[in-house]
Amino acid sequence: MRTSGHRNASREEKNQIVGGMLYLVATPIGNLADISSRALKVLSEVDFIAAEDTRNTGKLLAYFEISKPMINYFEHNKREKGQQIIERLQNGESCALVTDAGTPAISDPGEDLVRMCSEAGVKVTSIPGCCAVVNALALSALPTGRFCFEGFLSVNKNERYSRLNEIKYDTRTTIFYEAPHKLQKTLDDLLEVLGDRKISLCRELTKLNEEIIRTTISGAIEYYKENAPRGEYVLVVEGSSEKQAVCEFWTNLSIKDHVAHYINQGMKKMDAIKQVAKDRGVQKNEIYKIVNSDS
Repeated sequence: MRTSGHRNASREEKNQIVGGMLYLVATPIGNLADISSRALKVLSEVDFIAAEDTRNTGKLLAYFEISKPMINYFEHNKREKGQQIIERLQNGESCALVTDAGTPAISDPGEDLVRMCSEAGVKVTSIPGCCAVVNALALSALPTGRFCFEGFLSVNKNERYSRLNEIKYDTRTTIFYEAPHKLQKTLDDLLEVLGDRKISLCRELTKLNEEIIRTTISGAIEYYKENAPRGEYVLVVEGSSEKQAVCEFWTNLSIKDHVAHYINQGMKKMDAIKQVAKDRGVQKNEIYKIVNSDS
């Protein structure tokens, strides 16, 4: 019979840090007390840490009295530094990847590093923890059974409208990230393309000034006319209730008028053609030929 000591040893062995492994370590999104004991163990025992911003991660490590070599890994150096990390992992070192807050590889350049590891045959494991998307969804009071995460919308108007039109008739709850200085413009775009829906605006999650505003998109627009947005936001938007609307609106339109509808909504011509093909369940080259015909 195994003793409890054997069971504890088995648990400890399962969490042993091994060489050649990339550890995706979730870090707090505001409240430092949210870090897990397993995350602290990994950060303390890996050979080095790859961080989105070594200054921010340095503060986190200092708070928990951890000292480890760090390298920066972010959007604009991910190809070069990613290859360096892969080579070190292949040589037997262990690495913890962290983002500034939350779970790395979610709307984050860590996604590329995980892909590179997969292609190179390097093992990857995840140390679960904080994730703003899931936290906001749970607090939203909107349906949580089916949802989609869109991250940050593009600053390019055409790309923003194209993306919003793609999800316009999606019945799932949709989640976005947004910065305070772009919040009001984003709310205006959501109202124009998606129509007025329920929305939960989650601000400064887990921090002292955490605030959850449950309202409608139009209500949020009015609120922020009088109250300046502050802090980082997660927007949780109600899905479409117009399950058949996507069929109804174009049923009586010609294909050319159908394409023109999306172009008028801000889509580029080829994106509009792709969307019409998707709506009608046909190949995009069929739509392209009709749109560019003389008849």
